Amino acid sequence: MNPQTCLDVVSFAEAYEMAQLLEVADDFVLRHFQIVACTPKFTDLSAKKLLMYLNSNSLYVPSELVIFKAVVAWIQAKPKIRLRLAHELMKTVQFPLMTFKEFKEVRSQTMWSNPNLAELYEKIFEDFCSSETAQHQFRIYMPKESLVVIGGDQISEDLSSRNISRELWFGNSLRNHIGVKKALEWRKLGEMPEPARFGHEVAVLKGRLYVFGGKKYYEQLNINPPKCLAEMQEKRSSFSVVVLNEKIYAIGGHSDTDPIDSVERYCPSTNSWNFTSPLDLPLSGHVAKVSQGQIFITGGGNNDYLCVASLFLYHPETGSTYLANMASPRAHHCMEILGECLYVAGGVTTDDTMTIVDQLSCEVYSPVANCWTAFASLPVPHVGAGSAILEGKFYVLGGYSQEDYTDTKVVHRYDPAIQKWENMGKMPGPNNDICASLLCLPMHLRM
Repeated sequence: MNPQTCLDVVSFAEAYEMAQLLEVADDFVLRHFQIVACTPKFTDLSAKKLLMYLNSNSLYVPSELVIFKAVVAWIQAKPKIRLRLAHELMKTVQFPLMTFKEFKEVRSQTMWSNPNLAELYEKIFEDFCSSETAQHQFRIYMPKESLVVIGGDQISEDLSSRNISRELWFGNSLRNHIGVKKALEWRKLGEMPEPARFGHEVAVLKGRLYVFGGKKYYEQLNINPPKCLAEMQEKRSSFSVVVLNEKIYAIGGHSDTDPIDSVERYCPSTNSWNFTSPLDLPLSGHVAKVSQGQIFITGGGNNDYLCVASLFLYHPETGSTYLANMASPRAHHCMEILGECLYVAGGVTTDDTMTIVDQLSCEVYSPVANCWTAFASLPVPHVGAGSAILEGKFYVLGGYSQEDYTDTKVVHRYDPAIQKWENMGKMPGPNNDICASLLCLPMHLRM
């Protein structure tokens, strides 16, 4: 299915009463609405179907102008019949959320020369100018999957104490406010069983969330809540976990006071751990991800407490194969796979005086070219942050600054289409040394 054919699939599914196919096709239209609205088939939609799309919380649009242009195109395809529906259709556009530049495009439409629409335009203009309405108005978009943040650490405002969390929060919806302002709507999902933890790791396998290791008040943990899972063979924090071929790998990390090189593999069917080939050197604060059936590992801190710039492939049986180094050494950073590329952001690095400082620069690795390229730097430090890819965008959640020890209480999102970081609002609670993941949650939790 693609934007050019999805409405044909909708028509086919409706004609033959194929409910499951219709649900999938409708969902595709809603999440690719901006492109679909530019196809010839779009103007053939019935008014009922168009209104269903426009009133859905699954409708994804970057701005209200996209909806307005879609409505205008649909009306102008058959103006004699459809102009009478203009009032009802324009109610689906939240004009107060537009910028002045966007509303200039609204005002320039030739359709307003029709005297029958004069009253409608006056109402729209009045709505746009209402600053009081804009302050309390936003467009809700509900992604299919939810960002979930697990556990973590939080420092008090006066830097005198820390609070370690058992909480799980999920991003229920994205809210577009006026102009470019956006925010995640957070809801509490629940709590992990004791103990609270930070510096831990998580994995999702067959829809189940696994939590491993970490620290509780700076005591190393190797226990895994809550369903009687076997303990790891070594205590670990600041490590990395990946899922490969339905097995879970716990890679490196801190044990007691030093980084370790060991790797363990967990088999869910036997509820057991066994060691695999160790890393070439002890690492903590590194990140591992799986792409195209291979485990990529970047950065980390070594035994000398220096950040490294390495990138290598790890194979559980044969060990490591080194690839091109990052431009800058880093640890406690974020890395995610987007397309076939590795996106790396945040963390800390060691400067020329061997001092550990915040790392704002970001890099993307191409496996085809075996090289790194810089992309837009983060606007603020994100050390020990959580991260995830949601609908083709790179989310970096929370963290802290190594240089002044303040919490970074915001979420940033990198959109490759516009090559910019966007502020997505505040974190819900703990934000240091947290973990983030994606889960498909039951609808009753999201309504």
